[in-house]
Amino acid sequence: MAEPKSMLRLNQEPGFQGADVPAESDLYRCVHCGLCLSACPTYTHLGVETESPRGRIAFMKAVHEGRMGISDRVVSHWEMCLQCRACEAVCPSGVPYGRIMENSRAQVLAQDKQGDGLKRISRLFLRAALPHPKRLRFGAHLIRLYQRSGLQKLVRASGGLKLLPGHLSELEAQLPVMGNQFFGPTQDVYRALGVQKLTVGLLSGCVMPLMQGNTMHAAVRVLTRNGCDVVVPIGQGCCGALNLHAGDLETGRQLARRNIDVFLAAGVDYIVTASAGCGSSMKEYHELLKDDPNYAGKAERFSDLTQDITEFLVSLPFEPPKVRLERTITYQDPCHLAHAQRITQQPRDILKAIPGVQLVEMEQASMCCGSAGFYSLVQPDLAGKILDSKLKNVIATSAEQVVTANPGCMMQIEMGLQARGITGKVLHVVDLLDEAYQADAPRIHLNSSKSR
Repeated sequence: MAEPKSMLRLNQEPGFQGADVPAESDLYRCVHCGLCLSACPTYTHLGVETESPRGRIAFMKAVHEGRMGISDRVVSHWEMCLQCRACEAVCPSGVPYGRIMENSRAQVLAQDKQGDGLKRISRLFLRAALPHPKRLRFGAHLIRLYQRSGLQKLVRASGGLKLLPGHLSELEAQLPVMGNQFFGPTQDVYRALGVQKLTVGLLSGCVMPLMQGNTMHAAVRVLTRNGCDVVVPIGQGCCGALNLHAGDLETGRQLARRNIDVFLAAGVDYIVTASAGCGSSMKEYHELLKDDPNYAGKAERFSDLTQDITEFLVSLPFEPPKVRLERTITYQDPCHLAHAQRITQQPRDILKAIPGVQLVEMEQASMCCGSAGFYSLVQPDLAGKILDSKLKNVIATSAEQVVTANPGCMMQIEMGLQARGITGKVLHVVDLLDEAYQADAPRIHLNSSKSR
């Protein structure tokens, strides 16, 4: 019997090897129809086939078939991908592009072929910081001190950044602004206001509680206002999404196992996250751990319990605010909420339920903003161009505020607007809902106990 074409090793180049290989059944779902092209931000901006989903899959097939190896050129095209998964939302063949890209990047990592930028991010951040909550929080305290003491302003004004090695000066230039207050796991239980309906576990995660701690507190207030006891279990940590996107699947699995153990032990009715990227990865833990005999079943249960906070609130259903907030807003669809989780209507339902709020839809609301996890750090030029397109659409709405549902989008859009002299415009959906609730009952504070 003739060997299938997909298995021919024409030039006998070293292809995909070992663990975490893109599945042949996934690769060959792509029929190269081209419907993904108009949805892909990199193809839209660069206009070349190699920077499209089907172009990158063509490289994957070539590597799989032994027609080429994992060269620097191939890696450069794969790393140019934002992993926004917009292609998945329009693909008629159901190609699991996010999964095969993560597996392809795992192969790149295994062969030590990562580009210099991604290699630095992986070493300094994805492995040394994200998996270690105490290190991450300590680093956040140092950054906040550096920013608020005036030292950052002095260093930048004096030209001191020029004395740093190139990559360090680049990283300093893109340091995110630390939030006014941090948020984190606690043994306390935030008690429901009124009749208790459910107990939910809230993912604190890694970066969001340090940079958007205010939003995390707003999430707790919104959940308790709607009859939920909220637990933020000690022992949880990073969801692993950024490690998975970089191809470090083993670290991602370790982080997934930790969160599964912690949240299932908490005995909650649902697991809720305010981060679209985190929610997307958490809902796919069952796929990540399908070959782990000790965790496959637990991962299935964990994924089944996980919901984005907008999805959860609408399903409750949530209590519409009574006080009017007179303002015009626009909504940015986070990639991993709209494309990976296919959640688009629920955030809009919440926003439209707030009296006085006028939602003006922007053009290409679900097109990536260029943040894409660490993308803006490793591909700053293209990320900047993608951001420019997004901001053009934002500004065209004349909205007073931009609302979204993911921390990376919040930071990216806020940074872009600030560079244009526009401040105070970017909120999370729960920030706006909480503001409306607080206007109705400003004296309500978080109720907590230590009874669990």
